[in-house]
Amino acid sequence: MSAIELHARLRDGFDGRVAHAVAQLQSAATEHAGAIVQATSLGAEDMVVTDIIARHRLPIAVATLDTGALHLHTLALIPAIEQRYGLQVERFLPVAQNVIHFVREHGDDAMYRSVELRKACCGVRKLEPLKRLLAGRRAWITGLRREQSDGRAVVPFSETEADGRIKLNPLADWSWADVWHYIKVNDVPYNTLHDDFYPSIGCAPCTRAISLGEPFRAGRWWWEDDQAKECGLHVNNPRGVAA
Repeated sequence: MSAIELHARLRDGFDGRVAHAVAQLQSAATEHAGAIVQATSLGAEDMVVTDIIARHRLPIAVATLDTGALHLHTLALIPAIEQRYGLQVERFLPVAQNVIHFVREHGDDAMYRSVELRKACCGVRKLEPLKRLLAGRRAWITGLRREQSDGRAVVPFSETEADGRIKLNPLADWSWADVWHYIKVNDVPYNTLHDDFYPSIGCAPCTRAISLGEPFRAGRWWWEDDQAKECGLHVNNPRGVAA
């Protein structure tokens, strides 16, 4: 059974949630013209955001972090986006020498040995490239949703980060059913790992399929305590929050 067959459901208020997301992105594209980017993880939510950007011809750049450890299924979406939508996906890779040094120092399995080492790996492969991705941008867009985890239950539609940059989460109030209904209705390309019970997909060594009844992000860093399950991309000290 595909992820669409399993999850897609039309829920009350769906059209309103889509309209709100579109309006937020249109407004942000105007306000931050030339300095706004979608930082896509290439997961289902982010594919929805990319589809909205392309469908409404919004002048928003699309970029991703190619960590050097992604599944081939994930990487396959980059040319799929470019061919389907005619958008160029900016790719930000870690500094090769930093990765080589980290692996030589700590080994390929460092992430399994301690939270500190896993976060250090995320720092090299994700956080440093993200700084370059965001350089010169006044606003960025994510696919965060409140339903994804307890830690994200209060994700706002918009927040001002400590450095003054605006972070937009246009799908904050969407359900998993909403995401897949949108994908179904609009024939949005998606990561085929979602069909194999991978709802949340990161680097290959740090992602597994989940079982029936497990939380949405149970397949991420499954050997760690639930409280540690963030890489740092979405952990900040906001200066102010807007609903």
